[in-house]
Amino acid sequence: MFYRLLFSVFFLLLTVHLTAQQHTNKPVSIIFDSDIGPDYDDTGAITILHAMADNGEAKILATVASNQYEGIASVLNIFNTHFNRPGIPIGVPKGKAVNMKDTQHWTDTIRMNYPHKIKFNNEVPDAVEVYRKVLAAQPDHSVTIVTVGFLTNLTNLLKTTSDGFSPLSGKALIKKKVKLLVSMAGIYPSGKEFNIIEDAASSKEALENWPTTIIFSGFEIGVKIKTGLPLVQNKEIHNSPTKDVFRICLPMSPQDATGRMSWDETAVLVAVRGYQSYYTLHEGKIKVATDGINSWDDNGKGQFYLVEKELPKKMEDIINHLMMQQPKN
Repeated sequence: MFYRLLFSVFFLLLTVHLTAQQHTNKPVSIIFDSDIGPDYDDTGAITILHAMADNGEAKILATVASNQYEGIASVLNIFNTHFNRPGIPIGVPKGKAVNMKDTQHWTDTIRMNYPHKIKFNNEVPDAVEVYRKVLAAQPDHSVTIVTVGFLTNLTNLLKTTSDGFSPLSGKALIKKKVKLLVSMAGIYPSGKEFNIIEDAASSKEALENWPTTIIFSGFEIGVKIKTGLPLVQNKEIHNSPTKDVFRICLPMSPQDATGRMSWDETAVLVAVRGYQSYYTLHEGKIKVATDGINSWDDNGKGQFYLVEKELPKKMEDIINHLMMQQPKN
């Protein structure tokens, strides 16, 4: 009788402990900033972000574009709608920005075949307005921003002054509300990478003046991780914009025969789950030349780039699994 009572008390205490742990593992609050279009790994990135949100790992505060081709707002709305989050705020840069559409025409295909209420970019606010409104409403040091495109919006945000959402300047608002920036940008320790060079001026200004910790997922990380083929080959998955995008695009390039390189997915995975299980960090600070070529200052502080720990095949399996996860109601 005594041991039965002791076991019952132990089980009760264990249950309370595990419940307390669950409550402390809050979803990561994410703003997703993407150039979704020139490459199609962005679609894999937004897909795994929604999958992790369905799993209770992430809370998506906003999805904003750093590219301004007509229809990019509707593309973001298609994925948010497909994953049963049609009300997520969307923003598009309204000033000077890169205007670059996909060459495989997957954006046209999914805009014709999947439901979305937002049809044109003029139906959504400026990306910076979305940033300021969302950040101002969040607890201090609670937001993770993940960028998988150009740094245009971040520079524009840094330049903002007080408004109806917050009396703070852009830099002060970032410092108060953002705990981490994870960026798929650059090659490490040095190189010339697409996301940085396409708007080199914004990249230089944003990354040299950003007031919080930054983790970079460099070109060299995602280039070895090939994903999407299991999704295309899965005959049980239907009515999936992500599957349609990869079905259209994978056959168009011989280098994608075993899957698309997964630059953007790695950044999203680290933004939500952290780096510890997959990578180590190399500390320093990025240096961006006026032409967009990046190098690394090992004496810098507060910025890090990912260094491989897990094999690319392990990362492929994780990302492919999330990409095939179907939306929850």
